Amino acid sequence: MKDQFQEKSEQFQQQAKDKMQQAREQRGKQQDRDEEPERRTQDERDRLDQDFDA
Repeated sequence: MKDQFQEKSEQFQQQAKDKMQQAREQRGKQQDRDEEPERRTQDERDRLDQDFDA
């Protein structure tokens, strides 16, 4: 009986770790998507600045 509870506890702990890892990965992907438009806008500004400098 004690082994069953220990196994269940370990399963729950592993599931919690897996969910936390998935949440971290999802957050990282979302952050990348949020930053991409900023990079494109900055690249466009840089190109315009180069055109005006030339």
